[in-house]
Amino acid sequence: MLTLSLTVLGLVLKPSPDSMLVSTTWLAERLTQPGLVLLQIGTQSEFTAAHIPGAQFLNMRDLAAPRGDGPALELPTPEAAEAWLEAHGVSDDSRIVLYWGSDWVTPTARMYLTLYWAGLGDRTSILDGGMGAWRAEGRQVTTDTAVVTPGRLTLHPRSDVIVTAAEVEGLRTRSDVALIDARDSVFYLGQDTNHVRPGHIPGARSLPFGSLFDENPDRYKPRDALAGLLRGAGAEAGKQVVVYCHIGQQASSVWLAAKLLGYDVRLYDGSFTEWTTLQQYPVEGPARP
Repeated sequence: MLTLSLTVLGLVLKPSPDSMLVSTTWLAERLTQPGLVLLQIGTQSEFTAAHIPGAQFLNMRDLAAPRGDGPALELPTPEAAEAWLEAHGVSDDSRIVLYWGSDWVTPTARMYLTLYWAGLGDRTSILDGGMGAWRAEGRQVTTDTAVVTPGRLTLHPRSDVIVTAAEVEGLRTRSDVALIDARDSVFYLGQDTNHVRPGHIPGARSLPFGSLFDENPDRYKPRDALAGLLRGAGAEAGKQVVVYCHIGQQASSVWLAAKLLGYDVRLYDGSFTEWTTLQQYPVEGPARP
């Protein structure tokens, strides 16, 4: 169980509508309030077995572009996102809380990013500790199906969340930008040939998403350690951070950590799966003998 602990991250976050993280106590006190939309990310079977009362299931592909429209996890169209969210009870005045079932932290980060992009960041939070923290405290779970009244929503997508391949090409050599590769180092070094052109985007520094977690792979490191890792990857104070991975999921964990630490951070949505197929853009491959 990952605990994105308010204390561990050294943040003073009040349970207000603009909090990125909310506590189990905060949620328990508001479970029956009108306007709350609670979404569990994980597997359908896990959700069916037990979930927080009132929760609905969110498959991360519900809020992603169809597979045939590009890399496997790009953002949906605003129209598709709006339709799905309205069908699941989200209105302009809703308060949305996301939580993972077990070990689905990067998909939850990805869904938070998606809702942030959709203009819902000021009313969306992640439950601190997820389902694991909720159950560890002996709080109620259920198998009941939530009764949902469709919402009325108007999205206002943001332009400061996602960057394109062309934008990455223009940003990667700038001294005020830190380009970070969130994949495991074997991919960064080009030692794994999973991609058409193995290696990484020139100018990128490696920060494997798994390095953000401590000896328990589901728990973020303390705030100072996270800040040190980001600085080690070139994210000095005042720099804009641009992150990418394979398809935009693993990098969402780095995006979330950077956001929590106050960085101006963007995600390259097509990520290396797209970049490596675009022959006009360079790839720094493995060193040759």
